[in-house]
Amino acid sequence: MVTLPGSKSITNRALAAAALADGHSLLVGASPAHDTRLMIDVLGELGVAVTADEEAHNIEITGCGGQLPAGEADLLCGGAGTTLRFAAGLCATAYGRYRLDGAPRLQQRPVGPLVDALRAFGALVEYHGQEGFPPFTVHARHLSGGHLSLDASQSSQFVSALLLAAPYAARDVMIELPPPVVSAPYIKMTLAIMDRFGVSVIDQFDGGEARFIVPAQQRYAGCHYAIEPDASSAGYFLAAAAVTGGRVTVPGLGSSSIQGDVGFVDVLEQMGCTAQRDPDVVTIQGPPPSRLSAVDIDLSDMPDMVPTLAVLALFADGRTTIRNVAHLRLKESDRLEALGRELARLGAAVEAREDGLAIDPPETIRPATVHTYDDHRMAMSFALCGLAVDGVRIENPLCCEKSLPDFFDRWDEMLEKKKGSG
Repeated sequence: MVTLPGSKSITNRALAAAALADGHSLLVGASPAHDTRLMIDVLGELGVAVTADEEAHNIEITGCGGQLPAGEADLLCGGAGTTLRFAAGLCATAYGRYRLDGAPRLQQRPVGPLVDALRAFGALVEYHGQEGFPPFTVHARHLSGGHLSLDASQSSQFVSALLLAAPYAARDVMIELPPPVVSAPYIKMTLAIMDRFGVSVIDQFDGGEARFIVPAQQRYAGCHYAIEPDASSAGYFLAAAAVTGGRVTVPGLGSSSIQGDVGFVDVLEQMGCTAQRDPDVVTIQGPPPSRLSAVDIDLSDMPDMVPTLAVLALFADGRTTIRNVAHLRLKESDRLEALGRELARLGAAVEAREDGLAIDPPETIRPATVHTYDDHRMAMSFALCGLAVDGVRIENPLCCEKSLPDFFDRWDEMLEKKKGSG
């Protein structure tokens, strides 16, 4: 059994809603991720009262009632795309000047469609470098609301940032998304969290399109919110069962989850694993070693699971093909390029396509030092290789701090439990 901390994606969305809310909120079992700490710091700079108990993983927030106390702030968002994009939306609800910046890699990640939307809703936004990328300043004059079409092909975070801010617009907000819409489950997660904080959204997902109406004059209400375990992180541990033929159970995560990455359990089943799903627990039993089946799959709804599946492909029988994930080139690293290089270093034949990967496993995986490109998901996914191959070394494992700081401690604990059970 592997116990995991709360979802980073849920925690940061809940923080945004709680910050704007009327009253007090308590987030129980919150994520310990560095991205969460960055979000807390940004809210503090905006004048929101936030107290984190890092040992208990609880966060208390006194909402500002839709009126950010700080009329001016310089917000440093590190390498956290969610923090920067959500903060931009929050700032646009206020009246003041807010400069947003981050680490060099964050300055290469696009914000153009979000900025265009904020401008359409009344904000003045000034870029300080390359057009469409951080750093930039939001000169906020409160959100006007209205109707717009938003290009969400690069990131669903643009949509979530607007939705989280939309209840505080002067008029109803209507957002239409032309195809393709990437990472739709993350948008649905945002809607579920808004509902938990008392805001209703009319939504329609129709094939590759989507539209949302957020009626005006709604307000978030503070609440007690238990954060479910992080499904993206759970994927590495569940995949360990697939590699070893073992059994892994993750409590607190199951068929009732609001996280799309729980769907990775279905992928593991397609590869030959046996899954048991209950509302609040999931268990994976791996097949005998060397009996994994290759898959050909569209992972546009689960992009964070691409590195995990790509590494599992080393152990599968046949070619694994991953499709419709071009937006992974805009993450903490160009993940498609990075995965292609590192899988090849281990002996795989890899075809890096514009929107995905085709991976043929080697007859024997070669020991190697895996470069992580300062990308947490690269470090954690390639840890799977060490379960079956001696001599695989992970460069810069500390980059896991971004989402799961004690990943390797938890990994070792899982392996010790396996040894202890025989």
